[in-house]
Amino acid sequence: MAMTVNMQAGPGTGASVMQAPRRLSILGATGSIGLNTLDLVAAEPGRFEIEALTAGRNARELADLAIRFSARIAVVADPAAYAELRDRLAGTGIEVAAGPEAVAAAAARPTDIVMSAIVGFAGLAPSLAALAATGTLALANKETLVSAGPLFLSAARQAGTRILPVDSEHNAIFQVFEAGNADTISEVIITASGGPFLRTPKADLASVTREMALRHPKWSMGPKITIDSATLMNKGLELIEAYRLYPVSVDRLSVLVHPQSVVHGLVRYKDGSLLAELGVPDMRTPIGYCLAWPERRPSAVKPLDLSAIGTLTFEPPDRDRFPCLPLAEAAMRRGEGAPCVLNAANEVAVEAFLAGRIGFLDIARVVEETLGKLDGEGGLSEPASLAEATELDGWARKIASACL
Repeated sequence: MAMTVNMQAGPGTGASVMQAPRRLSILGATGSIGLNTLDLVAAEPGRFEIEALTAGRNARELADLAIRFSARIAVVADPAAYAELRDRLAGTGIEVAAGPEAVAAAAARPTDIVMSAIVGFAGLAPSLAALAATGTLALANKETLVSAGPLFLSAARQAGTRILPVDSEHNAIFQVFEAGNADTISEVIITASGGPFLRTPKADLASVTREMALRHPKWSMGPKITIDSATLMNKGLELIEAYRLYPVSVDRLSVLVHPQSVVHGLVRYKDGSLLAELGVPDMRTPIGYCLAWPERRPSAVKPLDLSAIGTLTFEPPDRDRFPCLPLAEAAMRRGEGAPCVLNAANEVAVEAFLAGRIGFLDIARVVEETLGKLDGEGGLSEPASLAEATELDGWARKIASACL
């Protein structure tokens, strides 16, 4: 069953001029989303106060950011990076902590808005922790909704926390999705650039290298998300996200390849209208939208010039050359714990590919084998708690590692 969070308070309603600085925490501050968020913060001095910044293990960059933006606390998830972070922030008055529990504790510090941008399943616990401490959670971590969507959205409703999608596709849909007319929506369409191998023959995909897969033609993203774009797994994960976020059935969700990456999402209505959000491929646009919501503020992003682009093209995805997409679609239809297993297996497989341990086409093979193994053992039940989601994720990772 599709679910939604606070969609009744749609964009552009109840706007008011914000006077006092808004307290902001950024989970995953040294990643692409985190850095783009801080770029927008720097562009409007005095508009935000940084409560917490977290990172995986990059203590040097985290310390520099914490000092530059006067964060109250800086946290690294990797305890081995604690000493460096502590030494770099000695005498600054900035609190320092380390470990996954410390990241969750930082997320739970009271704020006006939390940007959840930790990549992977590791972002689930901090995102859950943030719900009770903030009025608005800007969610860039797709794995939270994929791995434990019903659990997370139920907790958000109980906490009264608004969820704003940061992914360019879901942010676009949010802007054109008329929540009050949800029963008149016939289709929600997520666009895909097609990645670096849109025209690559299937026979040549077996020889794809790490360096080739990391050359995305349009977007600048982290390694994991860039590989997901190359396999089209990111579109599969985004379909599951959309199913969680918006009150639409599975058969009303689709993917359309759009190489120019100008149209980010579309909503078709029963009267024949097709509404779309367009913009240059720059993550500062959806991030800025979430930071300002329900207002719209001036942006540093250059305006979209349609006359310069000239032509926009669209085509269906090739599910034969990119089997990760149909695997994700099948997991979405299977429901329960299948999306969690899909995500865990994909994370293991992508990490192995980046490390040179498996080939590009093996990513889909590992995911398919892991899903089949756990389904055969009855291991795809819906996780009802963080502990159950973590257990299912861990078990799926063990199976996927064995498949390597």
